[in-house]
Amino acid sequence: MSLKTLILAAGKGTRMKSELPKVLHKVCGVPMVQKIVDTCSKIGSIDNILILGHKKEEILKVLPNVDYVVQEEQLGTGHAVIQAKEKLKDFDGTIMILCGDTPLLREETLKKLYNYHKETKAITTILTSIYENPFGYGRIVKENGNVIGIIEEKEATSEIKSIKEVNAGVYCFESKELLETLDRIDNKNEKGEYYLTDVIAINVKDGKKVEAFLLEDNDEILGINSKIELEKANCIMRDRINLQHMENGVILIDKNNTYIEEAVEIGQDTIIYPGALLQGNTKIGEKCEILGNTRIIDCEIGNNVRVESSVLEESIVESKVTIGPFAHLRPKSHLKEEVHIGNFVEVKKSVLEKGVKAGHLTYLGDATVGEKTNIGAGTITCNYDGKNKFKTTIGKNAFIGSDTMLVAPVNIGENALVGAGSVITKDVPENALAVSRSKQVIKFDWRK
Repeated sequence: MSLKTLILAAGKGTRMKSELPKVLHKVCGVPMVQKIVDTCSKIGSIDNILILGHKKEEILKVLPNVDYVVQEEQLGTGHAVIQAKEKLKDFDGTIMILCGDTPLLREETLKKLYNYHKETKAITTILTSIYENPFGYGRIVKENGNVIGIIEEKEATSEIKSIKEVNAGVYCFESKELLETLDRIDNKNEKGEYYLTDVIAINVKDGKKVEAFLLEDNDEILGINSKIELEKANCIMRDRINLQHMENGVILIDKNNTYIEEAVEIGQDTIIYPGALLQGNTKIGEKCEILGNTRIIDCEIGNNVRVESSVLEESIVESKVTIGPFAHLRPKSHLKEEVHIGNFVEVKKSVLEKGVKAGHLTYLGDATVGEKTNIGAGTITCNYDGKNKFKTTIGKNAFIGSDTMLVAPVNIGENALVGAGSVITKDVPENALAVSRSKQVIKFDWRK
């Protein structure tokens, strides 16, 4: 495939009313422009060139390795493409031009467009769509079934405005002819801009073959110019993602109230309940239960895991683990098989070995906890002295009584037992009992 893409992403997007460049707003977790670049790469484009302008530095932070040119003044789509002439002058193939604010375009659609362009041996092919209310779109003007031009809304007569086939804003051009024709367009129009669509009129005048490829799903060409359209795009993309997961064997109790970002992977027979929020590069195994009010981001989850009303971040959870309700896994936590953490348990940068139980009201930070150890309610690893973080190590089969403070750095040996209400500042040997609390004193009639 001899294909390069130009992605128009220079505009300010004033209708978005945001400090963030329009094309960096996310649809199901992916910045719009990144989604377009990824889709173009999947169809075999050998180079994706961005046309940047407004806040280009912020876009390049998200896509640091992308090829790009700068359009200092936004003088129309034709002017934008002219900025890339130097990068395209030695290329002999097809140039596909797209907008950076149309993230709903499917890989299959762009492949079909490209293949149709090559099969018909067209010089230019336009992606088109049928709208019952086509206001605002450039109309596809045909004569005897052949494309003879695209007329923008502001330039259209009443007769032209009645046409329902519209320009979807995606084109395939043969590179040599495109570069030659760009030199011939002008800005003699109401807006004083250089329209890329004028290339089509010149092609027709020169007797070159221009084709239109009709789109099947109008949602794909939704251009996102406002927060309202952004929400609509998120709904459409979310529905696509959720349907795909169900086709792959995932059970969604209510797909309209389940938010799953694009990169998330989920195994067969896992049940996702309403209100779940699955984000980033999360991978969830088979036969899991993810109950409502749970947020999981950038985690790796094994099989047969149950999570209820909890937050999991950048952590590893092995098979047969149960979490929640109201637990919090902070980054770099690793729960091995059959671990249970329950109500209001927080784990941070810790490893809990197989079978560890921490049922409620516990904080385990910078800790390693051995197999089958039981952590009583209210236990805290005191890992921070105000300046540095220190590590707590607990051996296997230990029992930590309720309301225990483990002041790091400290080591608790295997089979050790720590009495409830203790403050442990020294290492506890294996098989030992450690108790650290004052003698109970009773003062009779004290209240009198």
